[in-house]
Amino acid sequence: MSKYECNHHMTGFLKELPKCEHHVHLEGTLGPDLLFPLAARNNVQLPSHFPKDVESLNKRYSEFTDLQDFLNFYYIGMSVLIQEQDFFDLAWAYFTKAHADGLHHAETFFDPQGHVERGVSIDVVVRGFERAAQQAEKELGISTRLIMCLLRHLPPKDGLATIESARPYYKAGTIHGLGLDSAEKPFPPHLFEECYKAVRDSFPEVGLTAHAGEEGGPEFITNSLDLLNVTRIDHGVNSFQDEDLLKRLAKNQTLLSLCPLSNVKLQVVKDVSELPIQKWLDFGVPFSINSDDPAYFGGYILDNYIMVHTRFGFDLKTWCKIAANGVNGSWISDARKKELLEKIDQVYTKYQPLIEA
Repeated sequence: MSKYECNHHMTGFLKELPKCEHHVHLEGTLGPDLLFPLAARNNVQLPSHFPKDVESLNKRYSEFTDLQDFLNFYYIGMSVLIQEQDFFDLAWAYFTKAHADGLHHAETFFDPQGHVERGVSIDVVVRGFERAAQQAEKELGISTRLIMCLLRHLPPKDGLATIESARPYYKAGTIHGLGLDSAEKPFPPHLFEECYKAVRDSFPEVGLTAHAGEEGGPEFITNSLDLLNVTRIDHGVNSFQDEDLLKRLAKNQTLLSLCPLSNVKLQVVKDVSELPIQKWLDFGVPFSINSDDPAYFGGYILDNYIMVHTRFGFDLKTWCKIAANGVNGSWISDARKKELLEKIDQVYTKYQPLIEA
């Protein structure tokens, strides 16, 4: 269903365009090529129905029927992560792949509850991810932020306990945000008001976001804004159903973190062309393009950029606007924003004569 060509010059432009990723689950970057070695390293016995090799597991990942089908495999994959080195290896593999795609800033999700309930302490998880983030900043020049997510299918009281265990990391500035993920529709935002209030009251500088409007309707987005006081919405696809909501998102410049390939794999839309991207642009709603769980959905951040281009065929200025909105919606200093915005201008200047001459 490709409508537009992504030729050599356009691919080069999209690759070099400085990207900010706001919606990637580190556990969702666990590809079969790392999953099986970690299972062997940690003597983890995978379920009997689980595919036995990289090829068959990749094939199964291409056949998800819905969000829950994906999550069933996602949580099995998490079971191989046990030692601090496992979490480091996982995050470092993501940073190196994304760096090759032109990533300059990453705000990465992680799910401590999925590990703690298996007997892996939050300290092991955070230390591993933090080491990888520090190495990514030092060796790859990628600025990073770590966002702790609560699993919405678990009781909110468990979320409060998780927040309590993370207090030292929020206080130290190691964890920079709070998010809410897992199956959306049966677990509306109001269930987690107390959790978000706990973080807001103790750490008002921390960024707040939540998955909303992927399975749920636009009211999930509105309620996340009103009840959780988030300043960013993850996914937000169904915002297109409510024009008053679109106007509000535009007025407040609330960033939506779109995940195109994920939306197709999980049957949110049949094709990327069905996403309300043009409507967001028309209304002035800022959004970024992200990979979500790239090991499961068949593409990292550049793959998502290219897929969007083949469906919408944006000109260079529109792409620069999308990239700039991602920079401006990031939880980084003004100095870092200025640096990235200048790099976007440089890439435009380089490719404009090649593509639009």
